[in-house]
This record gives sequence, structure tokens and C-alpha cells, in this order.
Amino acid sequence: MKTNIRIALLIDCDNVSSVSVDGVLEELAKYGTVNVRHAHGNWKSNQLSGWVEKLHPFAIRPIQQFAYTTGKNATDAAMIIDAMDLLYSKNIDAFALMTSDSDFTPLVMRILENGLPVYGFGEKKTPLPFVHACSQFIYTENLHNETAEKSDEQPGVSKRSRNELRGDTALVKLLRTSVEQTSEEDGWSDLSKVGKYISNNSSFSPINYGYKKISELIRISELFEIEMRHNNNAIYIKDVRTV
Repeated sequence: MKTNIRIALLIDCDNVSSVSVDGVLEELAKYGTVNVRHAHGNWKSNQLSGWVEKLHPFAIRPIQQFAYTTGKNATDAAMIIDAMDLLYSKNIDAFALMTSDSDFTPLVMRILENGLPVYGFGEKKTPLPFVHACSQFIYTENLHNETAEKSDEQPGVSKRSRNELRGDTALVKLLRTSVEQTSEEDGWSDLSKVGKYISNNSSFSPINYGYKKISELIRISELFEIEMRHNNNAIYIKDVRTV
């Protein structure tokens, strides 16, 4: 298994705030090295002033795109071309797209067809087709690192309570289906396999519910029995309805 995953981060500066870029890079560091960091936009526009301040501190390369005509989004086209060039270079193992524009949904699907994961980051206004197309999608409001304090609770979003988690029918169905599909002969499922199944079949991220890890969300939901195995190095879970 490849451990040094090379990630290309492409940012649509016209459609996403610069406030959470540090949180995005921190999240991506969990998966590999972000060795490509391109920020697309018209850098002559005052609207990108917030992004200008982020370029040097986070080693982000600005890609200039002039608005040649009105009514046309030149930034979108340039960013798609950039992504395809990187895809065919064979030097990238995963993509991260920071945008709130659903026009990039076909691009996500094209990258996925090549077997590369796509991590999406966008504001809560992001249309669902783009959200669901990504391998994983995180709302940038949940990554705002404006507070200096670090805690188990994700900055920018409050933790969903037990009742709120259990009341989210889509979430409950996803969790139960994932556990069922990965269960072993004794009916228990290795949580690591559950997490892998979820990542392969949805854009779910525990961060959008206020938790850093899926294990924390599982414990709070009380939907599953939890058992530690292999010298407390592995978490196994089982649907409480079958216990």
C-alpha cells in the first residue's frame, strides 16, 4: 500500500472563502502530502484580497485568469484544464477541490473514473450533486480555525447530540448498512472496515457532525454495541438491534 500519497489541491477562489484554507490543509495532511496547491481566480479583482493574504503563508501558487468576457466563468475552465493536466501527468494520487460550484461535478466524476479519490471542500451553499459526487466532502464552515483553543469539538460546528444523530435517517441508514455489509461471522464489524466501506460509498465525514473521528460519533449515537479487541487496538461494533 502506498503511504506517501501526493495530493493536488485546486482552489476556486471565486466561489469559496479563504477563512478555512488552513483547516483544509490540516485535514488533507491526514491523507498525504499536498504537493500541488493552485489557487485560480482573477487576482486583479479586489474580491480576492482575502486570498492574497493566504498565498505565501500556506505556499499556495496563484493562477491568474482574466475575465475576458462577461457571463463566462473563465476560472472554471482554467481550473478544469489544470486538473486534467495533473491527472494525465501521473504524478498525483488524489485531488482536493475547494469550491462551492456544482459545475465541477463532471470533473469529479472524470477523476474518479481514473481511480483517484476526490476530497471536496465547500461552503454550506454547495449544491448536493457536487457534495455527493466527492469521495469525501467537508463543509468549510466546520473547519474555521478562528479560535486558538483546541478541543475534541470541531471548531465552527457544535457536536450533534445523541438524539440529533439518531434522528438523521440518512446517517443512521448509512451506518447500519455499512456495519451490516462488513460484519464477520460472529455479527461484529471491525470499525476500520466500516470506515473504509463508508468512504468508498459516500461523501460522509464525521467533521460535518462535529466529531473528529467516526469512533466518537459511533459512541455518542448509541446505535451500536462497542467491543475492544486485539489488545485494545481494534474497535468492533454491532447493531444494538441484533444484540
